[in-house]
Amino acid sequence: MKFNFSQILSTTMVLFAIIDILGAIPVVIELRRKAGHIESEKAALVATGLMILFLFVGESLLKVIGLDVESFAIAGSFVIFFIAMEMVLGLTIFKEEAPETVSIVPLAFPLIAGAGTMTTLLSLKTEYDTQNILIGILLNMLFVYFVLKNTNRLEKLFGKSGLNVLRKAFGVILLAIAIKLFRNNTGL
Repeated sequence: MKFNFSQILSTTMVLFAIIDILGAIPVVIELRRKAGHIESEKAALVATGLMILFLFVGESLLKVIGLDVESFAIAGSFVIFFIAMEMVLGLTIFKEEAPETVSIVPLAFPLIAGAGTMTTLLSLKTEYDTQNILIGILLNMLFVYFVLKNTNRLEKLFGKSGLNVLRKAFGVILLAIAIKLFRNNTGL
């Protein structure tokens, strides 16, 4: 096993941007209002489990349905691109329904460990070592847990405009990541 600080930092930042838990604080607050409470531990553990499972079996699952990782990465670059466009332009492209129980669905999946995150994991796997990606997942999920536990405090700390600035900044980072993934997997 070879741990690489640069890879760990890169995967952590990429996952941080795609998970966008800070940008999701308004959504989390609304879900908490509707449900009465959110089980932060359960949401973080389920999302972590889903991401780790997909990291290890996602490629095999793709082979079963006849896809290669590069094609999935290119498709993922489009998903990431559209998520970034939502963040930067304030659009709503992806619509989610809010069921009665929110800790697992829609919070753990698809809000935290959704299609963009899963696509990103497989894309990262084409460029980085698995153990470094795992550390990136764990670091992000610790941060996600912290945010879920402290949503009300963070809302007061950042304010509405601060959260909006963070969301747009990470949107631009995601746009760059989407373009990089597309270029690396198409050879353009």
